[in-house]
Amino acid sequence: MYCAGEALADAGIDFSEYDRSRTGVYMGLTEHGTVETENEVYNISKFDYNVDYWTHHHNPRTVLNNPAGEITMKFGITGPHYSVGAACAAGNAALIQGSQMLRLGEVDLALCGGLSECVGSFGIFASFRAQGALAEHEDPTKASRPLDQDRNGIVISEGGCVFTLERLDKALARGAKIYGEVAGYAMNSDARDFVLPHGPRQAECIRLALERAGLTPEDISIINTHATGTKQGDVEECKALAEVFAGCSAVRSNNTKSIIGHAMGAAGVLELAANLSSFEDNFVHPTINLDNPDPACALPGLVAGKAEKVEQVETILNNSFGMVGINSVVIIKRFMAD
Repeated sequence: MYCAGEALADAGIDFSEYDRSRTGVYMGLTEHGTVETENEVYNISKFDYNVDYWTHHHNPRTVLNNPAGEITMKFGITGPHYSVGAACAAGNAALIQGSQMLRLGEVDLALCGGLSECVGSFGIFASFRAQGALAEHEDPTKASRPLDQDRNGIVISEGGCVFTLERLDKALARGAKIYGEVAGYAMNSDARDFVLPHGPRQAECIRLALERAGLTPEDISIINTHATGTKQGDVEECKALAEVFAGCSAVRSNNTKSIIGHAMGAAGVLELAANLSSFEDNFVHPTINLDNPDPACALPGLVAGKAEKVEQVETILNNSFGMVGINSVVIIKRFMAD
């Protein structure tokens, strides 16, 4: 709700120019209700597991549409709301959903984003530990090290991010500040494994997003990699990117998770937000903790250690992939008034 309020305020939307019944809310989730359920189980354990002490708020708090629904109640939005469950690709998926609803004419304004509350969940940590995918390092600030040869897993983080999307004509008419233009997007499935990513399907997803945007690999300025810090996952994505962007000397790559960790359902939109400022200052933020680059994760134009100033950032390609083989790619263009 906080993120949605900030997004509406930043966009200058007070619903004097938009109909609340023509506003949609689409929120991406990896998980929801895990923290609430674990807390309730712990609570009733103090009462010999007597469910009389189980809160009657549990169901409305844990249904999947809760975050999107609470936003509608907070701001009196009466248009459609629902959550998009797409594992760690969920933030991008919600952004794609909002774009599609605008293009279909189903809504005139869309609040799209993602969130994760998994830091409060014992089960999330225990599961990643059981999979051998939870990062460990004697210095916690260096534990998140995607693309590094010494990486050993994911650093779990949490957060939220919400964007306001509207059609260009209306944005121009009301003098809105435009951060970027949704140029293209794609989603596909590996259909292969529960947790192991598959580079060839990721490459297909990237190519499809480029095709829909009417762009070539040479047109991309920044690639925000999804790389989470797992051994094989990082390699699969880097193979896909090396294949698609071979010979693209002007492209730059970075990794936001090295700085903020892996925010699961919020990862895609938080990482996109972290790169949008590049349209204004032409700086590409760096990948940190890359002390011992993995040769198997060589990327075109990888920015590491410190930010790099480039001549002009025209496009951002945002990768976001998730468990059970879900892939998403969103391409944002610098908005040009002419």
